[in-house]
Amino acid sequence: MATKRTAQEILQAARVAPEIFTLRPDYRALLMVVEGIPPGPSNTTSETMLQEAEHHIKTLLTKSPITSFPHIAAWREAYKGFGAKPQKTRNSLEALTRRAEGGLPRVNQLTDIYNAISVKHQIPLGGEDLDKYDGAPFLIRATGTESFQTFSGGEPLVENAAPGEPVWCDESGVTCRRWNWRQGPRTALTDETTRVLFILDALKPLSNEGLLEAADELAAALKGLSPDVRTAQRIIDASS
Repeated sequence: MATKRTAQEILQAARVAPEIFTLRPDYRALLMVVEGIPPGPSNTTSETMLQEAEHHIKTLLTKSPITSFPHIAAWREAYKGFGAKPQKTRNSLEALTRRAEGGLPRVNQLTDIYNAISVKHQIPLGGEDLDKYDGAPFLIRATGTESFQTFSGGEPLVENAAPGEPVWCDESGVTCRRWNWRQGPRTALTDETTRVLFILDALKPLSNEGLLEAADELAAALKGLSPDVRTAQRIIDASS
């Protein structure tokens, strides 16, 4: 059963294994816990943010192809580093950016907001429902025995992570495979979610200033939903 912890307890207990920094010394994770969110489906706020993100990508595409976007290119190299083929297994930022030109998905209020921030700031970004989360997050390289709950053809499926791939986990198992490739349904955000753990993944050339700018815009958007929204955050890097 999931154990409810305070925002500070979750952030302080979060960890990134040393072997992740051996793979990519420039890696940084910004973790943000947000509480007091009013639940709800997609709305005018999230729709406006998605449209702005779509317009932003269309403008960028007039200057260079997606694979030349600096942070996407960095993540493609990172994926090669643990044996994934970026043409076949796209990081979440690239996959979402490729969808932006034709229209980003409309999922629910919270997912729409963080997808818009991800695309606009060109940062892989995921959200986990903390009421379904078990303990604090940790990022490791898989041994190949870690199970991952997903769906295939609409049916529940349990598969194992590949040896060596980075996986985000909680105490109940893997929550996201291949760093930021695919999140599991167990902790997915819904129209009823009120407490969220957001994870923003960064590599060079993205600076810490750019990372914090995206986090600040995410926090501001969520605080705009209600005066009761509270946020706390922490950056984990190789020196942590």
